[in-house]
Amino acid sequence: MKALISHRWPFPLVAALALVTPRGSRGEQTLAYKYADYREADGRVSVQTQSALLSSDFGLAWHAKVTGTLDAITGATPTGQLAPAGSTQVPLSTLHDRRKAWTADLARQLPRVNLAVGFGNSRESDYVSNGWSLNAVTDFNQKNTTLLTGVAGTHDDVKVFFQSDRARKRTNDVIVGVTQLLDRRTAVTFNVTWGRATGYMSDPYKLVQKDVEIIPDLFLTRTFRENRPGARNKGIALLALNRSYAELNGAVDATYRYYRDTFGTAAHTVDVAWLQRIGSQVIVSPGIRLYSQSAADFYYYNMNRTPITPVNTPREGTPHYSSDYRLSAMRTSNLALKLIWTPATWIKLDGAIEHYVMRGRDGVTPQSAYARATTFTIGATLTR
Repeated sequence: MKALISHRWPFPLVAALALVTPRGSRGEQTLAYKYADYREADGRVSVQTQSALLSSDFGLAWHAKVTGTLDAITGATPTGQLAPAGSTQVPLSTLHDRRKAWTADLARQLPRVNLAVGFGNSRESDYVSNGWSLNAVTDFNQKNTTLLTGVAGTHDDVKVFFQSDRARKRTNDVIVGVTQLLDRRTAVTFNVTWGRATGYMSDPYKLVQKDVEIIPDLFLTRTFRENRPGARNKGIALLALNRSYAELNGAVDATYRYYRDTFGTAAHTVDVAWLQRIGSQVIVSPGIRLYSQSAADFYYYNMNRTPITPVNTPREGTPHYSSDYRLSAMRTSNLALKLIWTPATWIKLDGAIEHYVMRGRDGVTPQSAYARATTFTIGATLTR
C-alpha cells in the first residue's frame, strides 16, 4: 500500500514575501539552483529535491520571479496500525512518488508600497494543489517601520483510491505584520496569521485499528480509514528579533512562533541562528530549532481503549479519529550548520547539513513511529 510522507506542499502565504522585501539595488538578474537530500534513519522516507529560481528586475519598479521544483520521494512511513504484540515497531508501508511544482511572482514598487501577486501549482500522482497570494508591504516613519498585509488561498484536488471522485480541499489565509527598526543594528517583527481549511482533511493512506466483537466474546481485528474533521481554523503569532554585532562580525536571528488550531493542537517553535562572517567572502551559520506540540483532540494510538466504533465510510456526524503519529503530542529538534561562500560579486555558493529528531511525549505511542533524519543541501546563485 502506498502512503504519504509527513506533509503536503500547498502554495504558502509567504511565497511572495521575499519578493516584497525592500531591495538594495535594482536592475539585477538572478539564477539559482539548489539540491537537497533528506533521509530518515532505518530506511524511512527519503526525498531528493532539485529547485531552480530565475528572477529579474524590470526598470526601477517591477520585479518578477519564477521557481521550479522536482521531488523524488521513496521509503516507508507508519500506517497508523498498532505495533504487534511483543514488539515496539509500528507497521510501515512503502511509498514512491514524484512531485513537480512551480511558482510565479510579480511585484510592483510604488512610492511607499510594494505590491506582489503570486501563483503556484504542485502536482503529485494523487494530489494537485493550485494557489495564489497577494501581499503588500507599506513603509512608514522614514522607512523605519513597515506594515505587511497579505491574503492567500489554495484549491486542492485529492485522488482518494477508495472512491471514484476526487476529493477537494480549500484553504484561505490572512497575515498582518509589523517590522520596526529599533536602531541601525536591531529590528523586531511581529506577525499574526489566521487561516481556515475546509473539505477533505484526512490522509487517505492512514489507518486506525480496532478489535470488533463479531459474536459475544469473539473479536476480529479490523482496520478502518481515519476520519478527521472537515474544517480547521488556525492562528499563528510570530515574534522575531534580528540584531547585528559589528565588533564580532556577526548577527543573531531569533524567532518564536505560537500555533493553535481547532483540531486541539497547540505548538511552540523557537528558532535561533548565529551568522558569523569570516573574512570578506565566508559566512558560517550554526542554528537550532526546537518544536513542541500537543495532540489533536481526536488522536488515538490505540482505538481499543476508546468507546468509538469506526465506520467503513466516514460521513458528516460520525466520530472523528486518527492514529497518525503526526497528530500526537511530540517534541522535535533540528540542529543546522550552514556555509555561504561568495568568491566573487556575481556568484554565491552555499551548503548546509541538518539533523532532525522527533520524540513522542504521550507515553503511549511507540518511539518507533517517530523519525530521525539528516538533510544535506548545496546551492549556487549567479547574479548580474
